[in-house]
Amino acid sequence: MFQILVVEDDAALNRSVCAFLNQSGYKATGCLNAEAAYDAMYETVFDLIVSDIMMPKIDGFEFVKTVRSINENIPILFMTARDDFAAKQKGYRVGVDDYMVKPIDLDELFLRIGALLRRAKIASSRKLTVGSFVMDADEHTAYLGEDEINLTNREFSLLYKLLSYPKKTFTRSQLMDEFWDPDTASGPRTVDVYMTKLRAKLAKCHDFEIVTVHGLGYKAVVK
Repeated sequence: MFQILVVEDDAALNRSVCAFLNQSGYKATGCLNAEAAYDAMYETVFDLIVSDIMMPKIDGFEFVKTVRSINENIPILFMTARDDFAAKQKGYRVGVDDYMVKPIDLDELFLRIGALLRRAKIASSRKLTVGSFVMDADEHTAYLGEDEINLTNREFSLLYKLLSYPKKTFTRSQLMDEFWDPDTASGPRTVDVYMTKLRAKLAKCHDFEIVTVHGLGYKAVVK
């Protein structure tokens, strides 16, 4: 059974989320602040963390930074009232994997947690397979059947990200924030150039496609 840590200072919401997750087949542990969460993490190995941003003493950003310093791979989802781009950008930069804005739809939360746990399983194996297309993150190789597809480091990272979250749309800014240096002179449209190159290199692959979501960014759709 997957162990989920819920860090939320609203006691009623914390209870509701934990009760819902427990009823949905998970084992949820609720903490009202980051200090209590640290204690819980010493006692239990969690598979995923759901955290608020605005909490007393230690906010969600600092909490995630600390968690990431000791565990690079655990999936972390922000559940917060902050809907501004700056908060989302900072969240992704400190290491969160997903971001939900309150009020929370519990059914959507369930779906997102499932997707993050599947992604974590992929990450632990470090190999991603979609039909006849295989990416190995340890060897940094990509094969379509027996044929190796030569990808640059950034092309590999972008494609691995998209295929790790099938059907999830990533904005150009999200991809830039993750795979380009903060002080880069390149604009978000640089992502378009890379997607064009990836599509050309994967022209013979019929197991998935990179889809443009107009006005937003890109997603991978498995056929």
